[in-house]
Amino acid sequence: MCSLHKCVSAGLAMLLVALPAIADETCMSPYMAKITGQEDFIYVWTLGQEGVGDEQDKLVTVDVRPGSKSYGKVVQSLSVGGRNEAHHSGLTDDRMYLWAGGLDTSKIFVFDIHSDPAKPKLHSSIDDFVAASGGVVGPHTHYALPGRMLITGLSNHKDHGGRTALVEYSNDGTYMATHWIPTDGDLQGATKSGKLADGYGYDIRALPRMNALITSSFTGWNNYMMDLGRMLGDEEAMKHFGNTVVVWNLHSRKPQKILDVPGAPLEIRCAWGAEHDYCFTSTALTSKLWLIHADSSGEWQAQEVADIGDPSQVPLPVDISISADDGLLWVDTFMDGKTRLYDISDPFAPKQIYEETIGKQVNMVSQSWDGKRVYFTSSLLANWDKKGEDDDQYLKAFAWNGKQLVPAFAIDFKKEKLGRPHQMRFGAYSLYGLREKRPNEALAALD
Repeated sequence: MCSLHKCVSAGLAMLLVALPAIADETCMSPYMAKITGQEDFIYVWTLGQEGVGDEQDKLVTVDVRPGSKSYGKVVQSLSVGGRNEAHHSGLTDDRMYLWAGGLDTSKIFVFDIHSDPAKPKLHSSIDDFVAASGGVVGPHTHYALPGRMLITGLSNHKDHGGRTALVEYSNDGTYMATHWIPTDGDLQGATKSGKLADGYGYDIRALPRMNALITSSFTGWNNYMMDLGRMLGDEEAMKHFGNTVVVWNLHSRKPQKILDVPGAPLEIRCAWGAEHDYCFTSTALTSKLWLIHADSSGEWQAQEVADIGDPSQVPLPVDISISADDGLLWVDTFMDGKTRLYDISDPFAPKQIYEETIGKQVNMVSQSWDGKRVYFTSSLLANWDKKGEDDDQYLKAFAWNGKQLVPAFAIDFKKEKLGRPHQMRFGAYSLYGLREKRPNEALAALD
């Protein structure tokens, strides 16, 4: 007889596996409302760039409806005033609002994307993130929990290093709690699998049926706001990167186990299958794929499972995206502008099966749940992007036919005077019943 929590979680997992292929992005929170058809829009959180357009951070909306007269084109650009080092964004569990953060100013902008998905509005902003959280700097991942938004920080206000925390808000923007990442000086009841407990943070994902949250680590404000070339040549700066993944109790938000994952583990992508108790991450500095998994006794372990490109050339792995059937993993590498596709049907032995150059630099990747569409953007950080002619700034869309990426459209963000495109999120009229309720107003407005 299973506990209520285990039964409900197992049922949710089975439901997810049983669902037919749908079109939402794969790397979302399992608590979010899903797009049950073709996505209509891509929302691109974009860094303002000096000398480009209005130089402000902005939310750029791109029409991706097949057959639309404005397919593959920008239909709105909503500037927020100033440059905040726009970086990551996340949708609330009801998918009505998009939270988007600035790493430099620690401001959070909340966009209404449900009133008119083609024309988001700035609903509100949070300007006291640092003070409210007790000193957390650099809101990064915005991850939906039921009625809550869980935000990973990248730094702190005392030394602007990598020591940081998770910060919890209600969906209406009310601060709820701060959960500091464990260190050697304060393990908070967690155990170490190896030597490290650095307190660094970056990404977060949940496996509800395992009652687990998984967080990764990166670096602090001092490094991510420094010129990349200067930082790579600074021996002291290079010492200040995270080397851990932490497993937390999802319900209590208490850290349980600290895993050694050397080389700055970035994005975490967890498997969707009902019996797949694992997640992947990639390490930026050592160019490795790591598997974070529960062993036969239920203990969490970390294991290096594959190289990404030639690690000696430091291709700098950035974003990764797991397919809905847990069979494939897209891995982007910033320095060579490539994406690589791995067969992960055996998660302990990933095999590269495809490779494509997307641009002179590439960062984020988003794929549809049905696996038929893959989108890429170019910008990493304002001070880490390439210089001169290599400062390639774009959104590119492709169809995946099972063998290769087929170009669908591309938008040059510098030519369009928009700036540096970073993270993407999907939007759709169908989520809010707008196709039925106001087809002429909502759809014909664009066509």
